Amino acid sequence: MSDMILLPVYSQKGEEVGSYEFDPAEISSGINKQLLHDVVVMYEANKRVGTAATKSRGMVQGSTKKMYRQKGTGNARAGSRRSPIRKGGGHTFAKVTKDWSYRLPKKAIRLATRMALLSKFQDGQVKVIDSLEFEVPKTKEVISLMSVLGLDAKKTLLAIESYDTNIWKSSRNIAGFRVTPASGLNAYDLLHQRMLLVTRGALDALRKQG
Repeated sequence: MSDMILLPVYSQKGEEVGSYEFDPAEISSGINKQLLHDVVVMYEANKRVGTAATKSRGMVQGSTKKMYRQKGTGNARAGSRRSPIRKGGGHTFAKVTKDWSYRLPKKAIRLATRMALLSKFQDGQVKVIDSLEFEVPKTKEVISLMSVLGLDAKKTLLAIESYDTNIWKSSRNIAGFRVTPASGLNAYDLLHQRMLLVTRGALDALRKQG
């Protein structure tokens, strides 16, 4: 049996109000670094826009007529003005747009998310909050929460039980801060952000997903 994980639970005001204990095996049986690497590379590749492009000689505007006759002028032989060797001509090996995206099996992606989550608990990079509610959207409420919990918003990922408009609107103007419902958690966000702040309800949902 795995060693149980016991974490303190904090209120929205930063006060310790209880504890949360669970078996880490409910999250994942272990961590495969190669799988985590492969999944992160996939997410990075999918973010590439692939819009870099240059014009080949066939794309450049201008006449395809030979500039002057082949012989008798004293000049080197020349083709059209679109030639890659002339200013304004097309590129010899023109860049074309490319789709860099690809997808690993869903099972592998889900497993990597569980492993990344487990790594956060093992590294002591998780704080549990009892609940989180905002009556109206207020960015300063989130900033205040980060302050009382001793977290750097730019390096924090907030996982909540389900989508909440007020929480999302309160967080969107904070650079680097990320918010996601438990169902939308992924390995890339977990590994990208140093700290994970998770509500009790979200943690319950994550354990059930296992």
